[in-house]
Amino acid sequence: MNLRALSYFVAVYEKGTISAAAKKCYIAQPSISAAISQLEAELNTQLFQRHGKGVTPTESGVRLYPLAQKLLNESKAIKALFSEPQARTPFKLGLINSLGVQRMSMLLRDFSHACLDMELTLVEANESCDGRIITTSQLKSDEAFHPIWHDDYLLAIPPSFSISLKKSLQLRDLHGQAFIHRAPCEALADLQQLMDLEGIKLEVRARIQTVEYSVGLVSAGVGMALVPALPALLAQKNIVFKPIQDIQLQRTVGLALPRERPLNEQQRQLQQVCKLYS
Repeated sequence: MNLRALSYFVAVYEKGTISAAAKKCYIAQPSISAAISQLEAELNTQLFQRHGKGVTPTESGVRLYPLAQKLLNESKAIKALFSEPQARTPFKLGLINSLGVQRMSMLLRDFSHACLDMELTLVEANESCDGRIITTSQLKSDEAFHPIWHDDYLLAIPPSFSISLKKSLQLRDLHGQAFIHRAPCEALADLQQLMDLEGIKLEVRARIQTVEYSVGLVSAGVGMALVPALPALLAQKNIVFKPIQDIQLQRTVGLALPRERPLNEQQRQLQQVCKLYS
């Protein structure tokens, strides 16, 4: 079985479209399609359902995915076993909180694969580093910004709260509600400013720093919280997520790199990887 065809299959499975997989693999779309067709013929099964928005894995595709990942990882392990140790180039990447573990893990995986001789260290966004993944509000004057994700903010509400039953939420509905205050959060700062103008006050039950803890407290029924609409969060079944109708709260997350200095190889590779996710 062709390992390259399996790697193309994994890319299509994870990206959801042939075009996105082609960009990730730096290869033309027809080559991806041909490899998938060859793999389907070899296995005598259909791996994807094609539709207007991309592809959806069939039952056979879902079964193949973990096996393909295992085989590809084992092939890399075999190559590493017989490779000479190489000097690693250190690279520090600054990250803010609440970026979303799932999507960041995939981005970091692709970055690490693109720079095999790199020693990657993740640090706080305000520390000295070679690149930062931040929001536009944290950009410095000597940095160039490359957008990756645009996130809306939603209210995460315990199902036991009567406000969760409302078809739509207005700003005034928040008055007197139990709330989990998370900082830093620029969207919450904007919301607080508007509430101050309207005389709306929240009953703060806890003050924390991470999205994960705020969502955990919402799930426990302690209070509601303002969170970015990340897929992994929205998948939680015991929380109601609703937008605030009379205010639009958003953020743009992107890669910040030095503006004045030439980029090194790792910075250029990180820039290319981030473009695949934008």
